[in-house]
Amino acid sequence: MTTTFDACRISSASLDPASAPPTLVWETIDVSDGFTVRYPAWPGDAAELLLGALREAGARLAEVPAQDLVDCVGRVADRFLDSSDPLRQEAIDLLVPTAGISKEMASEILTGMARDWTAERLTELLRRELRDPGVLDGFRRVDEGRSVRAKGPLLTFHVGAGTVPGVGVTSMIRALLMKSAVLLKPGLGDVVLPVLFAEAFAEEAPELSDAVAVTYWPGGSSPLEGLALQRAEAVVVYGSDEVVSSLRARTPVTARFISYHHRLSLGMVGREALTAARAPDVARMAARAVSMFDQRGCVSPHAIYVEEGGAVDPGEWAALLASAMADLEVEIPGGYLTAPEASAVHQVRGSAELREASGGGVRVFRGDESFWTVILEDEMTFTRSCLNRVVSLVPTPDLGGVAASLGMIGRHLQTVAIEGAEDRLPMLAEDLCRAGATRVTSFEKAPWPPPWWRHDGASVLAGLVRWIDLEGVDLEEVDPAGPGD
Repeated sequence: MTTTFDACRISSASLDPASAPPTLVWETIDVSDGFTVRYPAWPGDAAELLLGALREAGARLAEVPAQDLVDCVGRVADRFLDSSDPLRQEAIDLLVPTAGISKEMASEILTGMARDWTAERLTELLRRELRDPGVLDGFRRVDEGRSVRAKGPLLTFHVGAGTVPGVGVTSMIRALLMKSAVLLKPGLGDVVLPVLFAEAFAEEAPELSDAVAVTYWPGGSSPLEGLALQRAEAVVVYGSDEVVSSLRARTPVTARFISYHHRLSLGMVGREALTAARAPDVARMAARAVSMFDQRGCVSPHAIYVEEGGAVDPGEWAALLASAMADLEVEIPGGYLTAPEASAVHQVRGSAELREASGGGVRVFRGDESFWTVILEDEMTFTRSCLNRVVSLVPTPDLGGVAASLGMIGRHLQTVAIEGAEDRLPMLAEDLCRAGATRVTSFEKAPWPPPWWRHDGASVLAGLVRWIDLEGVDLEEVDPAGPGD
């Protein structure tokens, strides 16, 4: 028996593909054994109708108080976090076949993502980014004779990558907080949570549901894509360098274009953390950072530089990391790999094992019936991972030399997780900053940056906001913290 998931949610009944004219044809993609994803092929006339309806909904959304939007999204987040809510169980069950992850990983990801969608976290995001969220509702006095107002786009078009479930929802929420109607084309691996979020949002706020549309199509194959690029005031793209470059070229110069291209991360372990007491705990935290999202996230370390000179040497720590990876495989099993993905892991392992057999310093640790792999290298060279819990350990005499060795990798470097080297951390962070890193953190925090992090070095809301200055009018001063705070 084949199960089918509809990767489309248009809240307005008049635009629901189920009741649309016969010209709206549904197509399917097999995503795993016995499971298919179904999506509508939008012809030009239906696409124009959808975009027009979204723009009208965006105009209505602009009149809704910002706090009402925060509260509505927060109620949906609470449902995703509630183990007794059928919505959470449905999400977990559907993530397994569509995202190719284990049930345990699906639960971990859903909890981590939805935690940042709660009203408390979103309120803090607005305060950190805007200082006074009231600027979304009207002009607010900032100094004598000057007030400011923040306006979001009428319509924001989002293109997801699909590598990590939930990223599409996060992108949608950011735009909704700016009172922008949203159209999301999720990546194939992230169709479930956006559709379920849109459905739950419609249940919580039926009067706002017309402002949210989610529909999948293979990139570049739908008239809706070209029209959305032309009609949206802002375009947000997650994807490879090639995808970002292509969509940027097709976006009008008058539209805001916010891109998150290919990124990778790494780890560093200082000799201070390589004591008999600390080394096992650091290995457990590093294993979780590598394995979360099955290493498909931009925050997932590809390689870990291990400093020599500690009580536990790099080879001994490699064995500790391998043990932690094996334990985590039991706690949070790895997901389903496609044939090309499995082949890539086997090729990396085979190459490393040949180098190990040649008598060099390379050592390979691997799961027998799982894909996790730890490769202890014999040269200080960064190696991009084939992902799916395959990590290289690079011995280094001094962490201070790592940043300079990265070269062109810095163009795509994002997160660097560091354990130990506490006294040297400011200096290391400066060097990594010059190399291209945008975030220096710990292994424990690496997978879950807060909602207000500087994503790829930039504010997550600034690109969605248009500021308006009102001069010559001295409005009543308002407490930025809000009433009663």
